[in-house]
Amino acid sequence: MALRYLYFLVLSYLNAYASNPMIVAHRGSSHQAPENTLPAFELAWEQGADAVEGDFLLTGDGKIVCFHDKDTKRLTGQKLDISKTSFADLQRLDVGKWKDEKFRGTRMPLISNVFATIPQGKKIFVEVKCGPEIVEPLIKEIEKSGLKDDQVVLICFNQDVIKQFKKARPQHKAYWLCRIKKKKEEWAPSLNKILSTLKDCQADGLDSYFAIPQDYTNAVMDSGYEWHAWTVNDPQVAKELVRRSISSITTDRPMEIRKAL
Repeated sequence: MALRYLYFLVLSYLNAYASNPMIVAHRGSSHQAPENTLPAFELAWEQGADAVEGDFLLTGDGKIVCFHDKDTKRLTGQKLDISKTSFADLQRLDVGKWKDEKFRGTRMPLISNVFATIPQGKKIFVEVKCGPEIVEPLIKEIEKSGLKDDQVVLICFNQDVIKQFKKARPQHKAYWLCRIKKKKEEWAPSLNKILSTLKDCQADGLDSYFAIPQDYTNAVMDSGYEWHAWTVNDPQVAKELVRRSISSITTDRPMEIRKAL
C-alpha cells in the first residue's frame, strides 16, 4: 500500500511539471531593449525565447508596422496618428532613445523586417492592434515571408479579426485576447461567454492576463482550447502557471523566466 501511495505521489509530481510552455518575449526582450524594435526581437532570440510577440498596425499608406500605440507620443514625444501617417514619415522618428542612449537611431520596423529575424523552428505571435482591414495585407506579408504556417500565430482582442483570419488561413493558430476581471464577487466576462466567443470566432485558444481563476482555465482546456497568458515577469508565478498546464507564457524577461523553469 505504501509503495502504491508513493507511486501516485511521484506520478502527480511529474504530471504537475510535465507541461513545457513556450516562452514568448513580450514586444521582444522589452525589459532590456526598446519594445517592438529589431534590437528587442534579436535579443529575445539570443536569450532563448521560443517565440516573440509584437504589435502591428496599418499606416496611412497601407504598410504594416510594428508599434503598440495608436499614436507615437509615448515613445517619441511627437504625436502622429499611425493610421493617418505614411511609413516614410514614421521612419523619421526615433523609437529607441527613450529606452537608453545606446538605442538612439532605432526606427520603427515593418512586419517584413520582424519576420526576417525569426529563426527556423521559432514563432511569432502577431498581435493585431486595429481592425479587420489589416487581414488581407497581413496574409500577403505572411505569404511573402517564407515562414512556415506553424511559425505565425495571430492574437487579437477583436473577434472579427480572428474570424476573418481563420476563414482565410485556417492552417494558422489564432488566440482570442481577453481581459478577464473580477467585478465585485464575479469574474467578467463569464465562463460561458468566453467559451461561446472562442467557438464563434473559431479561435484555437484563449490568451489572457495570468491572474484568472483555475476553474476558468480548466474549463477552457477541457473544452479543447489552449490557454496562454501575459505578462508574467515573476518566476514564482511562471512556475505556478506551469503547474496549471499553460501552453505559453508571455514575458518581458524571457531569459529570466527560462532559467526559472
